[in-house]
Amino acid sequence: MKKIELEIIALSHSITQSNSYAVVLGEVNGLRRLPIVIGGFEAQAIAVALEKMKPTRPLTHDLMKNFMLAFNTELHEVIISDLQEGIFYSKLLCSSETDTVEIDSRTSDALALAVRFGCPIYIYENIFDIAGVENPDQPAIVEKPQATPVSSNQDLKNMPLEDLNILLNEVLEQEDYIRAIAIRDEINRRKKG
Repeated sequence: MKKIELEIIALSHSITQSNSYAVVLGEVNGLRRLPIVIGGFEAQAIAVALEKMKPTRPLTHDLMKNFMLAFNTELHEVIISDLQEGIFYSKLLCSSETDTVEIDSRTSDALALAVRFGCPIYIYENIFDIAGVENPDQPAIVEKPQATPVSSNQDLKNMPLEDLNILLNEVLEQEDYIRAIAIRDEINRRKKG
């Protein structure tokens, strides 16, 4: 089956399900998009890796990567391999010195690992034909993804810089990395401008 390479282009609140997020994958050198609804923890895991944040303790996906590397196992690619009743199924293509295996995975976990390993993400063409959406208003080449923050950007813009720094420390202690990204971006915006 023909595979199409995808990249993560957006991460935001899901407009279809409350307390969920949507990760939007875009066709590399193409216009089609693939929105996938994921849970909050998985969204946070993806956002942390996209923003290259270093939590004080390893998150579950960091632990998985460390475990794989400790046993000389490399993640080569993620393949979104099936779609059944609106649920995407994925596989991790991994290899060690002696073997190559495909491991079944939830798509959200596979994406969190792909970001950490820097490996390509693929989808089979027949699945993309069914679930992908054409987006002619977007250019084929997009900037690096930014996680959409949980908190309102307008609220952050109204806070004094000192309060933002205090809030940043608080949300980092709570390990709310998605919100921390928004606060950090607002602090950086003020420092630049």
